[in-house]
Amino acid sequence: MAGSSGGSQMSSPAAPKILLAKPSVSPITGKFGRGNSDDDNASHRSRLPPVSSLNMLSDSWDFHIDRFLPFLTENTDFTVVGVIGPPGVGKSTILNAIYAFDGSSPGMLPPFSVQSEEIKAAAKHCTIGIEPRVSAERFILLDVQPVFSPSILAEIIRPDSSSSVPVLGNDPLSAELAHEIMCIQLGVLLASICHVLLVVSEGVHEDNMWHLMSTVDLLKHAIPDPSSPALSRLQISEIGPEMEFKDKLSEGNEYMATPIFVHSKLQDQDLSPKNILQLRKALAQYFESSSFRQGRNGSELVEPVSLVIPSKSSRNQHESYQLAMWKLRDQVMSSKSTSFSRPVSEREWLKNSAKIWEMVKNSPIIAEYSRALQSSGMFRR
Repeated sequence: MAGSSGGSQMSSPAAPKILLAKPSVSPITGKFGRGNSDDDNASHRSRLPPVSSLNMLSDSWDFHIDRFLPFLTENTDFTVVGVIGPPGVGKSTILNAIYAFDGSSPGMLPPFSVQSEEIKAAAKHCTIGIEPRVSAERFILLDVQPVFSPSILAEIIRPDSSSSVPVLGNDPLSAELAHEIMCIQLGVLLASICHVLLVVSEGVHEDNMWHLMSTVDLLKHAIPDPSSPALSRLQISEIGPEMEFKDKLSEGNEYMATPIFVHSKLQDQDLSPKNILQLRKALAQYFESSSFRQGRNGSELVEPVSLVIPSKSSRNQHESYQLAMWKLRDQVMSSKSTSFSRPVSEREWLKNSAKIWEMVKNSPIIAEYSRALQSSGMFRR
């Protein structure tokens, strides 16, 4: 695995026998305050996630480790897999497949809840914050709330169009701009703390996730990986906007998770070998000069990995939905992902991830990018 020496080749293991937690029981209820001043004040206070959740990221945009920490050990041979994408593209379903959840077992709940028809009809999102699980093979899986989500935007917007979530400290932002910055912050965090990052889009013509990851590559500057010795010695209270991050980095190349670009719900007409080849060529060209092309040793250049998943209703003669999902699982399980700079335990990884989140929220580069977007006139003031 990748905890200490990168992802090594391994055969597909048996499905884990234990699920760590039930999914959240109230995914439709709004999480962010939009009402009077009491609601506004409450939205800025740190609140723990629901009892039924192991959530690491609260609705006040704060990182919490207390609920998930008891499930982690001092083991250093583990792999962190995150997922990012817009709503409804199958992120939770993909993680359930990687977890090897067997839905045919009576009475068993999936490790990650998926959108029900009720949630779809209400145009709501299912995952809130970052929901973690850990498999028997010590794969730490991170299910993340959707990016570019109208329902999240609707929940954070106040009557005056400002954001109820303090994404950049006390800097007041419009809800639209805050939502954009939230997407970038999640991407930078996952690129910093994961070994493998699944970037999921729907169909072959949607490239918003490519643009987002290109922005993440641009703005993820001077953010150390969770194994940095300097980070382990750092206290969260020491992290602020004035802090210079560069001296906190370990020597060598800046860390970047290994991305796997997944295009889901493809229709039969999109699944021809010619179309798939064109998609992969376009992806390679788009990220030609990106940090995502760095190999395990930081010097070699590798082509970005892309996988396609047909829609469940597809009758494609080349590959079925189920086969594509198992190929994706095998790709993740055997991925030669980038290693952290030194061995780190699961528990230390989680504690240092909380510090990295504070660095992301206090990043002067992301703050400057936010001011540039605001000055561009693209977002309300």
